[in-house]
Amino acid sequence: MTGRPLTRVERKQFNRAQHEQKIRTEMVTAHGEELGMFYYWLRLMNIRGTQAFRSGELGFIRDVALALENVYRRHN
Repeated sequence: MTGRPLTRVERKQFNRAQHEQKIRTEMVTAHGEELGMFYYWLRLMNIRGTQAFRSGELGFIRDVALALENVYRRHN
């Protein structure tokens, strides 16, 4: 049984999700599980942080800074 064709918006979301999965897999392959996931998380926070900064959502940026500080303190 086949479903209905995806709408343009759904297709765009699906393609974006596949692209993100590919990038995540490549980072984990190149750097190992833990470091690859950390690099992928940094990438997402960089993208989301830029969006938050432009929209004036500074609480998100503070949360990310706190999370990075916690990771730094845990590993040093």
